[in-house]
Formats: sequence, structure tokens, C-alpha cells
Amino acid sequence: MTDMITLKVPTIEDRSEAEDFKREFTENGEMTINGSELLDRMESYDEWLRSVTDNTSSDTVNPLWVVTDTYFAFDDNNRIVGIIDLRHELNDFLKDFGNCGYSVRPTERRKGYATEMLRLILVRAGEIGMDKVQLSVERSNEASVKTIVKNGGKYIRSFVFEGEEADVYMICAI
Repeated sequence: MTDMITLKVPTIEDRSEAEDFKREFTENGEMTINGSELLDRMESYDEWLRSVTDNTSSDTVNPLWVVTDTYFAFDDNNRIVGIIDLRHELNDFLKDFGNCGYSVRPTERRKGYATEMLRLILVRAGEIGMDKVQLSVERSNEASVKTIVKNGGKYIRSFVFEGEEADVYMICAI
């Protein structure tokens, strides 16, 4: 089982740790960091931080996006082990993708972090009045399927995205 993790809203003080987190994905040949609100595509941490901060409020959210809370998952050593987001609602683009995305840094996988991150985000979903959280996962991503099922995920339907089969699950908020 994992050490204790804490979900924290990104801050400017997290820049160095966040850049290290992002670099580990790149060095591992992974160009996408799911649940990161495009941290994988932003050149500047400050620009990314402004974007995720703006997206937490209906007054400042990007008009092409939805209100979203993004959290770093820190371990007991104050190291970022993962990232997770919670989209308060779904728009047409997100209807297949769901309310939540997450990633665990490559060197910290298979330690239970994703399961605990998802459990904590389900608590947060309940706190903001959400009854259910929809998630989608590529069928080939067995680790993420297990994470979703461990947290009570129930299969709803399937779809194909960019030639890959994916399944949609629903989980009750806590």
C-alpha cells in the first residue's frame, strides 16, 4: 500500500517539482499526462498555473472548457506522485471522456497512488454536490481499469477514440 498522499491545488511554489514531474513523463517517452489540464503541452508553468486557476471559476473559465479543479498528489516527502482533475460538468466534447482524468509519474506506478487519488477526488465530488463521476479509459489500460473498478466503477458503454476502444464507467461520489 502507498504512503499517505495529499491532494493540493497547484501553486507557484510547486514549479520546480511540477517541472520535474513533467520531465519524467517526457524522458519515459510519454507525451500525454492525463488529467493535467494540458501541463504536457504548456511551455511555461506560470502560463499553465494561470490557466488551471482561471478554470476553477465559472467567471474566469476558458469558454471552450468547463469548471475544473486540478490537484497535484503529493507523497509524505512532498514529492508530486500524480495529478488528477475533476470537471464539474460535461460539455459535448467531454461527454465520452468524463469528469475526471489522472496520471501517476512513471517511477511511482503500481503502488496504489491512482486508486487513492481517485478515492480522494470522489470525496471532493461529493463535497461540491456531484452524485456521480463519469470516467473513460482505453480498454488496453488495464491498470486504470482496475483503479476505476476498485473505486466502485460500473461499466456503462463503449466508444472508439482515435482508433482505440474505450469504456465509460460511472462511480458514485462519496
